[in-house]
Amino acid sequence: MNKNFLAAFLAMGCAVGALCPIAAQAQTEQRDYDIAAQPLGDALREYSEVSGRQIVFATDLVKGRRSISLRGRMSSDRALSRLLAGSGLLTELVDGALVLRAGNRAAADKGSTENGADGAIVVTGSRIRGAGPTGSPVVTIDREAIEKSGYGTVQQLLQSLPQNFGGGPTETTLGATTRNGAGSDATYGSSINLRGLGASSTLVLIDGARPALGGIGGVFADISLIPMSAVERIEVLTDGASAIYGADAVGGVVNVRLRNRFEGAEIILRAGTADGDMTEIQFGQLLGKSWKGVHVTLAYQFSQRGALAAGKRDFAREDLRSFGGPDFRSGFAVPGTIAAANGLVFAIPMGQDGSDLDATDLLPDVRNLRDARAESELLPRQRTHSLYAAGDFKITDSLTFRASALAAERRYRKVGIGDFLQAASVPVSNPFYVDPIGTNEPVEVAYSFVNDLGPQLDVGRVRAITANAGLEQALGAWRVQLGGVYGRQKGKAETLNATNRARLRAALADTNPATAFNIFGDGSANNPATIANIRGSYSTLDDFESWSAALRGDGPLFRLPGGEVRLAIGAEYRRERYQYVTKNDISFVAPLTEPLAGLPGPRHVKSAYAELLVPIFGADNGMPGFRKLELSLAGRIEDYSQFGRTTNPKLGVRWEPADGIALRGSYGTSFRAPAFDELIGPAVSLYTTFQAADPASPTGTSNVLALFGYAPNIGPEEATTWTAGFDLAPPSLPGFKASLTYYAVDYKNRIGTASEDFTRFLTNREIFGGVIIDNPSLELLQGYFDAPTFSNPFGLAPTDIVAILDGRIRNLSAVRQRGLDFEIGYAPAFAGGVLDLGIAGSHIFSIDRQLTPGAPATDVVGTYGNPAKWRLRGRLGWSSGGFSANAFVNYIDGYDNQVVTPVEQVSSWTTVDLTISQRIGDEAGERGLNLALSVINLFDRDPPYLTNRSNTSALGYDPEKANPLGRMISLQATVRW
Repeated sequence: MNKNFLAAFLAMGCAVGALCPIAAQAQTEQRDYDIAAQPLGDALREYSEVSGRQIVFATDLVKGRRSISLRGRMSSDRALSRLLAGSGLLTELVDGALVLRAGNRAAADKGSTENGADGAIVVTGSRIRGAGPTGSPVVTIDREAIEKSGYGTVQQLLQSLPQNFGGGPTETTLGATTRNGAGSDATYGSSINLRGLGASSTLVLIDGARPALGGIGGVFADISLIPMSAVERIEVLTDGASAIYGADAVGGVVNVRLRNRFEGAEIILRAGTADGDMTEIQFGQLLGKSWKGVHVTLAYQFSQRGALAAGKRDFAREDLRSFGGPDFRSGFAVPGTIAAANGLVFAIPMGQDGSDLDATDLLPDVRNLRDARAESELLPRQRTHSLYAAGDFKITDSLTFRASALAAERRYRKVGIGDFLQAASVPVSNPFYVDPIGTNEPVEVAYSFVNDLGPQLDVGRVRAITANAGLEQALGAWRVQLGGVYGRQKGKAETLNATNRARLRAALADTNPATAFNIFGDGSANNPATIANIRGSYSTLDDFESWSAALRGDGPLFRLPGGEVRLAIGAEYRRERYQYVTKNDISFVAPLTEPLAGLPGPRHVKSAYAELLVPIFGADNGMPGFRKLELSLAGRIEDYSQFGRTTNPKLGVRWEPADGIALRGSYGTSFRAPAFDELIGPAVSLYTTFQAADPASPTGTSNVLALFGYAPNIGPEEATTWTAGFDLAPPSLPGFKASLTYYAVDYKNRIGTASEDFTRFLTNREIFGGVIIDNPSLELLQGYFDAPTFSNPFGLAPTDIVAILDGRIRNLSAVRQRGLDFEIGYAPAFAGGVLDLGIAGSHIFSIDRQLTPGAPATDVVGTYGNPAKWRLRGRLGWSSGGFSANAFVNYIDGYDNQVVTPVEQVSSWTTVDLTISQRIGDEAGERGLNLALSVINLFDRDPPYLTNRSNTSALGYDPEKANPLGRMISLQATVRW
């Protein structure tokens, strides 16, 4: 739009809704507003008179639309955002005036004039200002929805999304399973896993910038470090977007927008309890101020949550017989169990300290058992400090400097289950030695050191910072940005009260009864100095650091009848490095500190992209059935120093045949770069002999060689994604919205491992045939036998091996997923207030997984370790004035537990959340007190039972599809001034 056109447009006066008030005031100046709910055009005229801002719009654009009431003292940015909320309309700054135009209804409520000082809006999924991601669906959780949800953390909020799968690195899965990459989380962080395609396949952004990554290898963004009180809204693009953002955006993009344009002051106080079994407290302080072209926002949040003891939850047991399941209690008990030289077992009797034990006291064919899970904690105690600062400064009328920084520290402590259990060999020289069968040979004792050393403690901390700075220059209608981002995340994890095996062997061989370790009692008779000597630990340090720089520009190219053709172009550079160090005080007499072998050096990524938006038809073209038609084209080239170049295009189309009806679709390719640890290769591996169950063998077992660790030459994952859907927002039915999206993802070269199921390889050849090498050549076997990481516990020769079971991490499977997302909402006036009805859901038709090329595809949707077929979240709310009450119903479909025999049917899980709030003060909520009560899982529904056995323990529920909290009641007070 040029100046002459704008002048002519303004000269047409009220016929086209042009507003010509006095000279514009600063957007951040606080003013008092009292605008009643009315037709949107009239409300905008009143707003213009109060704010002094020019707003230009066509009368057809606001026809049939109504505004909400607007009362209170606030900035003009905030006031305009409230008036336009839910309308799908966007504003652009043109020659000093705000021009109202139709936005992407799929992205309605996504934009906010608070997002930038000049009112230009950038929505997740597009680099073009003022345009939503044409053809792609976006889910937005704004500040109002955050407060209504009742959740106190970002991870809780995102886990409620129907499109999110709880499998992967989270604080509930660590120690309970290693599936879906949960074992890569060393410090009880939390990730998001859209579509169940993997946490590393969901790109997380903070205000459009990549934060440093956490986990072993740097595989996920830890969203637990983001302070909820500083979040303005969260935009979730549920479509592949590597053409826009580069690697990792396969399952989608989560962009957390912080409250950069906040004005005033706000304090949040929150306290909650899980029926007295666990408590949480939170304090947040937010400050925002503008003056003379400068705006500054400061935010601090402290949160602390207590640990949840497993003993408080009946389903947190290894002994599952009360549920009709097996007894998985550990043989590492106190007192322990002796295995004699001939393999027979004898339980050590209770009630004695082992100093006077005789062979006749032992209990033959009996094992002492201990439920380690019941003595542990399900969730750790977490304590987090977060500090956020942001500011922008207008250097000139056209040049703006912006900067922000988010720093956080999280500390945790948890009683573990015992990760380093190993039977101890007791020599004859031990003064407390007991021989059950009189052979005078060493005996093996399965023993828990919990009474000697105390329970295993998992403690640690995470520190992270993300800093962003840049300059933006306005060149007419174009905007050019030059900026950079720095991120670093350091995690330290320690396992305390473990047993140092080397020093234990020496203590067991000690002939002095005053200093030798007595393993035959209840742990009450050992010398404190001996206990201190055998006390060991294991710790890890991971350090991920990234630097990036970008030069970007976007603006109009030329005008078509449908509007301006707009272009965004950019070039980016990113450098990442990752380090991982272990300190092992378990395996050696003296602690050994060493880096993880084989980690690659720094990664350099160079990229260039372009995105074009072409409005083929506009709303005023007069062609029936073609009210509006937009086409977007995007492409990105990235060059990785570690594996080469990748190119990814994306096409989007949006067609509005009539006002309030839009059809859309998208097609594109995406990829995920291998994480640092996935490029280690055979340097970290274990090749071991094993006797695996084999129904084809006459003996029922076969001698095999099992491969674990990392395979060589791991390359990037690749995906093709497409969506098709529609959005409805008919002007004749104000407050009604509906959207539906069909999506398809074809994912190739997935990096993964089937090691969790390696004992089932030979019993389920139809699934695992691709990772079995039958009758391997002697040459191949000898190569593994000669490797430095080879272990031969069964004493087998290469000629004894009949198969190789490949459980290594490598480019393994192909996945084809098909599904449907939908949302329906209606917010009519009712009983003097506004009623809010709605339901959002995701239905997955199929997840066809092909473990290896040539292997048959298996549909794994609705099975253990994979997403359920249905996930729904319904809402019912009513608000009037300062009062609001909302109820939410959460549903996760039932599924099959296929890893047990016979296959187990797991029930669906339905929970209800309730929130009630009352605002005391001005109607707009800019000042005053807001009190809120939230009850999560109102009826205290336990998770459905599932026989869940891991390599080290067991549980009676599935932490990927349910959480153990139970009913959580919280009170929150928010004071604004």
